[in-house]
Amino acid sequence: MNSKRFGIVALMVMVGLMIVAFAAVGCGSSSSSSSTSPAASSSAASGADQAHAQAALAPLSALPTFKAPGPAFDAKAVMAGKSIESIPGTGTDPFYVQMNKGMSVAAKAVGYPFNVWNNQGQLTQYQQGFSNAITKKVSLIDLLAGPDPNALKPQIDEAKAAGLLVVSSHLSGLEQTVPNVSYNLPIDYKHAGELLADWVITKDTKAHVLVIVSDEIVSTKAMRDGISSEFDTYGGPDIKYTFVNVPIPDWGTKVKPAVQSAIVADSQLTYVVCIYDSMSQFVTPAIDATNSAGKVKVIGFNGTPFVLDLVRTGKVEADIGESLNWAGMAIADAEMRLIGGKGQVASMNIPFRLFTKDNAAEAGVPAEFSKGYGDFIDQYLTLWQVK
Repeated sequence: MNSKRFGIVALMVMVGLMIVAFAAVGCGSSSSSSSTSPAASSSAASGADQAHAQAALAPLSALPTFKAPGPAFDAKAVMAGKSIESIPGTGTDPFYVQMNKGMSVAAKAVGYPFNVWNNQGQLTQYQQGFSNAITKKVSLIDLLAGPDPNALKPQIDEAKAAGLLVVSSHLSGLEQTVPNVSYNLPIDYKHAGELLADWVITKDTKAHVLVIVSDEIVSTKAMRDGISSEFDTYGGPDIKYTFVNVPIPDWGTKVKPAVQSAIVADSQLTYVVCIYDSMSQFVTPAIDATNSAGKVKVIGFNGTPFVLDLVRTGKVEADIGESLNWAGMAIADAEMRLIGGKGQVASMNIPFRLFTKDNAAEAGVPAEFSKGYGDFIDQYLTLWQVK
């Protein structure tokens, strides 16, 4: 499915919905804030460990290799008479649509009923989704990247009492705990943060770095931890980094002035890290406005198509991407295993890929969701013994 390139108007519609979806378990500030740390530790006091950073990034430029999250199994037998309902953070945002697309591909291939409860990110709509799932006696309710298990505790308890599994997916980092649900299927957001720091370390061992975060998003803590630990351990004494918290609804009005102010305040600023790459559309105008193009570079995480186009044209230096269709199929795999009593996978093994100007065109011109990651569909079909 070809992507729509996100414009500013589209993003602001999106972020109004995402704030509900992502606020879930987090406890971030509701206003912009910043903190600064030197990237230094006893292990890195003698200088930055660029070899470590290069080794971490080296495998990511090539097409990812499929790694099975568990043994092959007869998915048709496991899912006979079973069904899944997904309640995404919102029903229309491409982030969710693309993951649900991957889950739908899995359901069609294996042959089980799969339903997406479309919504606009409202708690009452999530609650209605639970009522629908309980009435239809589905086997598993998937809370995809947003619905708050704290706010939904009564509905989760009711679903569990009715014999349904309730699983949160793509919401948190591996180290984070999500309450109330039967299982949580996390993403290695901490490693994504480490990789962003590694990119800077390989490029500039005296970098001054502005890291833009949105603390209300659950996964932000894991990414903050990854960035801090990597800089502190491998960045050496000369890299300095500052976190600035800009909540999602404020991206359109506060990201640009925050970046401009940081550039003016610190003549040595060389990198802006967007932990969610859609921020970059508000960062690059600030760089242009301060005549800092070429001096201040931008990197990010997600692999959003319009950002990959900015990478291809040189406005963004690098982006670490994740195939959302692959993520959807990985979630489906993990949830089928749970339904079949096969236990929770240690990792869904959803890979990241590093996109630079050298390989960004592999994502399409213009870029498309989940293009540029190689074959994974056939690999899953083989794993599920349906091919």
